[in-house]
Amino acid sequence: MEEIKGYVEHIVFRNEDNGYTVFNLNNEDGDLTCVGTFPYIGEGELLKLTGEYMLHSLYGMQLQVKTSEVCEMEDLISIERYLGSGAIKGLGAALAGRIVRKFKEDTFRIIEEEPERLAEVKGISERKAREIAQQVEEKKDMRQAMIYLQKYGISTSLAAKIYQYYGNRIYRVMEENPYQMADDISGVGFKTADEIARKIGIHTDSDYRIRSGIFYTLLQSVAEGHVYLPEQVLLRRAGDLLEVEIQHIEKYLMDLAMERKIVLKEGENDRRVYPSNYYYMELNTAKMLHDLNISSDISEAAVLRRLQAIEKNMDMPLDERQRTAVVEAVRRGVFILTGGPGTGKTTTINAMIRYFESEGLDICLAAPTGRAAKRMTETTGCEAQTIHRLLEVAGAPEEDGPSGGFQRNEENPLEADVIIIDEMSMVDLPLMHALLRAVSVGTRLVLVGDANQLPSVGPGSVLKDMLASHCFSVVMLTKIFRQAQESDIVVNAHKINRGEAVILDNKSRDFFFLKRQDANTIISVLLTLIQKKLPGYVQAEPYDIQVLTPMRKGLLGVERLNHILQEYLNPPAPSKAEKEYGEKKFRTGDKVMQIKNNYQLEWEITTRYGMTIDKGVGIFNGDMGIVKEINSYEETMSVEYDEHRVVTYPFEMLDELELAYAITIHKSQGSEYPAVVMPLLSGPRQLYNRNLLYTAVTRAKKCVTIVGSETVFQDMIQNISEQNRNTSLSERIREFCQ
Repeated sequence: MEEIKGYVEHIVFRNEDNGYTVFNLNNEDGDLTCVGTFPYIGEGELLKLTGEYMLHSLYGMQLQVKTSEVCEMEDLISIERYLGSGAIKGLGAALAGRIVRKFKEDTFRIIEEEPERLAEVKGISERKAREIAQQVEEKKDMRQAMIYLQKYGISTSLAAKIYQYYGNRIYRVMEENPYQMADDISGVGFKTADEIARKIGIHTDSDYRIRSGIFYTLLQSVAEGHVYLPEQVLLRRAGDLLEVEIQHIEKYLMDLAMERKIVLKEGENDRRVYPSNYYYMELNTAKMLHDLNISSDISEAAVLRRLQAIEKNMDMPLDERQRTAVVEAVRRGVFILTGGPGTGKTTTINAMIRYFESEGLDICLAAPTGRAAKRMTETTGCEAQTIHRLLEVAGAPEEDGPSGGFQRNEENPLEADVIIIDEMSMVDLPLMHALLRAVSVGTRLVLVGDANQLPSVGPGSVLKDMLASHCFSVVMLTKIFRQAQESDIVVNAHKINRGEAVILDNKSRDFFFLKRQDANTIISVLLTLIQKKLPGYVQAEPYDIQVLTPMRKGLLGVERLNHILQEYLNPPAPSKAEKEYGEKKFRTGDKVMQIKNNYQLEWEITTRYGMTIDKGVGIFNGDMGIVKEINSYEETMSVEYDEHRVVTYPFEMLDELELAYAITIHKSQGSEYPAVVMPLLSGPRQLYNRNLLYTAVTRAKKCVTIVGSETVFQDMIQNISEQNRNTSLSERIREFCQ
């Protein structure tokens, strides 16, 4: 690492969104081009930089800056350079020279303490003197705050974020309660705040620390899918995190409740502790569902007569349950259609659509993911979109702000008479809440899903809770239709769901089991299948064949598999740019996945000539794409998602992406692939259950191949243990139904 000091002579390029900057630095050795990320930088600043020299193929020798520190001005030349650099608006080099010649070493003191004296310099009015003083003061405050925060190991980008939020209050916050930053600022978690507090000297048993640790533990449980934690579970988990024995938890809970961060409710066996926003989200969701759930007085016989004509015209015969489903969808405000693969859900949805169209009603179709929406479009012949696009995502997370992050809400509801949502098992509580806010009373809401799939990645268990409430009209389709019976994927999925043994004799055309007991042998078989055997068999590219695995870690976990699969499916080549980010390496042509909801990320669709034909915001957890370009000079990576949407990521945001040659079964929800390959050796019983296996098998359209242990496979079929989520939506719904 090199360390140099010099003045920012000229800013060549700056991206204000991510802080990426190219500038010329002037020091005793002459001019040097520097590149790096700077949340704040001004021409004339005196900087101390550390970094590494690199030779750019077009731009020559550069310093790749790793850390930077703003230094105080040291001499008259430095002061003149800074003032005349353009950092202070309206102050050029000539005027700066006159100010410094007049006041010499006293220049900054005069500007700060006697700014009116600047008017003694020719060309400066009293008004201009005040403006100069104000700008110098603002920049000085920020520089000092950045230097102060860097002492505690806070990166420059995070320091700028902290200063922008608190301004000069930052010193009081840091000294009194640095844990407040974990609540206020995205990017400062409890552990970061705890490390800062330790450096400042705050005791481990401080009230601030314990209160913040309890709340952090509660929010961590949301990431596991819970909406609340029982008090004793929260106490135990928080104590383990803080490594202290928490005395008088009642006091801390009362403090958090007074601050409106949590809600306390009595449960059957233990008091429940909710993060406030999730408690009210459940309550409001239940109330909105209740308000929508109104029955119409349309005669069942009239619906059946019209439906009979539709069946005849479309040559689309329905069985008795499917007809009942259409009747209920017409007569109820909220209706749920469930069933496994091959039971005719798609045919039933199509019959509903034709019925509503014959009534002249406006229909909206949506699904939680782009892939699920695309499949819905293909199977219905009507345009479907993601729920986020339906709600017109506006660039802020659901829990932030009065608008809820979407342009469609109670003040700007969806203009539809009927809304049909597919893959409801994937819909989490925040998304359901946002959807319901945009649905007017009187609109029919039809929810379609398979309750036996894994629960949503996000918090809540919406579909299961709605079914458990017994407050809505539900039709469950169970009959497997003749065409579906020809597929062993469908037949075996239902066997798995019923807990029946599956015959693994490999006489099937679309369901194979290759018995192997060694992890490395299994990986070798995976590679042969993906590269040679399956592409021709299912008429798909190797990239379209998806490896699904139960776990992230381990010999057959996502992390190890992706590293190996990348080297074989997208090997290094001189024509492929690469970027290492932490322990990950991205390469042009890689298959990647977005691993968190990002409501601010902009995407655009362009023609082959670069003209923009559509653009928008929002890339979401589970979206998959291909790396199209890695630009080391601009420090960006471009990824193309479904529908040719291209997103350009600054390098510092690559933590939101990971390789996707192999993904966890949880991440595959709502997607369908031409072929699925699943490596399977023993793992934790709580995870290796029937739900997980059923979800993996039903992701395949043409072929499932499982490689591994038959014993583990059959044990998973018999293992009905699931990780129960702490949710109470069903209770809230029943309260409104009474």
